[in-house]
Amino acid sequence: MKKTASVQASRRAFLSKASLALGSIIILPRHVLGGKSSSGVSYLAPSDKINLGFIGTGKQGRGLVNSFLSTERIHLAGISEVYQAKADLFTNRVKEIYAKNDKWGSSPDLKNYLDFRELLANKSVDAVVIATPDHWHAAMAVRAAEAGKDIYCEKPLSLTVREGRAMVDAARKNNRVFQTGSMQRSWPEFRQAVELIRNGYIGEVKSIKVNVGPAPEKYNLPTEEIPSGLDFAKWLGPNEAVGFNSELAPPISKDVFPNWRKYKEFGGGGMTDWGAHMFDIVQWALDMDHSGPVKIDVPNGSSVPYLTYTYENGITMTHQTWEWNSGVEFVGTEGTLRIARKKLETSNPSLKDRIIGANEKHVYKSENHYNDFLDAIKNRNKPICDVEIGHRTASVCNLGNIAYELNRNLNWDPKKEVFAKDAEANALLGRKMNKEWKV
Repeated sequence: MKKTASVQASRRAFLSKASLALGSIIILPRHVLGGKSSSGVSYLAPSDKINLGFIGTGKQGRGLVNSFLSTERIHLAGISEVYQAKADLFTNRVKEIYAKNDKWGSSPDLKNYLDFRELLANKSVDAVVIATPDHWHAAMAVRAAEAGKDIYCEKPLSLTVREGRAMVDAARKNNRVFQTGSMQRSWPEFRQAVELIRNGYIGEVKSIKVNVGPAPEKYNLPTEEIPSGLDFAKWLGPNEAVGFNSELAPPISKDVFPNWRKYKEFGGGGMTDWGAHMFDIVQWALDMDHSGPVKIDVPNGSSVPYLTYTYENGITMTHQTWEWNSGVEFVGTEGTLRIARKKLETSNPSLKDRIIGANEKHVYKSENHYNDFLDAIKNRNKPICDVEIGHRTASVCNLGNIAYELNRNLNWDPKKEVFAKDAEANALLGRKMNKEWKV
């Protein structure tokens, strides 16, 4: 009898513990178990989320973290920022976002790695977002690919043509998914414009006008005191030393995009800043994502009033101001089409909202640039703006800047990615980088 009572007691104890265990499972938050909320939003278990690191946490990085967190498909795994005030601002932004979405649980404890290579060495990190000044993109992206991380890199993809090609080569060699941050490709008005053009609704395209900002200028700002908490040597990274100026890295009290974009040591001026968006739409519409123009003519004050690109098929594209800022105008044999953000006009008004038929030409459809990247990571396929696409668009911008700098016409071979018989122009396809950061 004593043995039976002992067995029964053990059984009761087991059932009691099992009940407690079951109870603990039942009260776990829904976002931990997966499934869908009452509103139909899918939850992902932590094991299904992509661990994402952020390199660069300034104004653009803060916008991107909101976009990625909004997918509810990522877990923030760490950051790398050389300006502590901006790292703190980013961390506070994340806390605010989590506070507004209590179903997500507590905000992650984000470690800031002053050296981005330490973030890349963290094996729990699946992918990284690179939102640094352009002069850092290639050095970081190549090393991220070598570390086995998938990459989302802001546009313009690269500061020089050769750096862009190095990024493509590293991504391919290491089988990495690489999304360029040209998010206009995931916006409906641009997809509609491209499909209208691809399907011949304005006839044969003859000429294109692109209105974006000017070429960059040489860095010439006066030296100011480096603010506390900024490691300016690490900010410069691949570049030769120059004096600090707050236009390069403004204090957090100024909610502005920094002006490093204006200077050729760090960016490509308006030609690459907005050009990486608008020339990109031209490349897409003309089905030139793996090629580019073959000739660039500089303004001569008479027969060539604007910087003019010519494609092998004879289509010309000018860099010029017209009524729409940051816009593109396509002129075809049967009409015109104008496109800018949230704005699409056609000479035949009925075309604007025309539904492209199932049997007509369609381009890759993405409705969310960030989900598209995450889908590509899961499926191991190329996203809508793969690294080669980003490189080719950045090349168009950089070729224009080289022509402006040399002030002469150039002949370009988009297959070999060299200028014909022009050593001086070819030298500008790359730049001097500090030995530690060469690609």
